[in-house]
Amino acid sequence: VGADYIEFREFRFFLLSLRQYFEYFVAFSRVDEDGDKRISLEEFQAAKEQIEVWVGAIEDIDGEFAKIDKNGGGVILFDEFVSWAITKNLDLEDDDDSIE
Repeated sequence: VGADYIEFREFRFFLLSLRQYFEYFVAFSRVDEDGDKRISLEEFQAAKEQIEVWVGAIEDIDGEFAKIDKNGGGVILFDEFVSWAITKNLDLEDDDDSIE
């Protein structure tokens, strides 16, 4: 049909990708305690235990925060979080991963 449309054979991949980004948004929102759409160092530190359930052990939480904060703004933005989450294979523990 064209580049502006999703073809039927691409639709399943689109839905899987959309679901994955929704999972990242849920994780981001759980860490962003004050709801300002940014994760501060303090919020990241406070959520360390929960984040480790999703991605595995984090030795240096401050160093990990600095790696995620690509633009050096002192906060983690959603796009930075998603880039990191993809590399870490972030997986929420309470979602339904089964695909029927």
